[in-house]
Amino acid sequence: MSTDPTVTINDTEYALSSLNDDARGQINMLKITDQEIQRLQGQLAIAQTARLAYGKALQAALPTPTELAMKSDTIKLN
Repeated sequence: MSTDPTVTINDTEYALSSLNDDARGQINMLKITDQEIQRLQGQLAIAQTARLAYGKALQAALPTPTELAMKSDTIKLN
């Protein structure tokens, strides 16, 4: 025996078959929106990871303070 699917909204459970087309459409749009938010969060995580990698690569590509001092004609005394 199959039971009617339900949805809980604000602590109230509703049988999907009891909802009108507009309410079911809104529920469907909420599901689609939640999926898109998850997809975008995944994209953001990828972008943040890439940014960290680019930052580390930049640090590795920059000359060290010692290398900069060796290239300079001026000697700084502290």
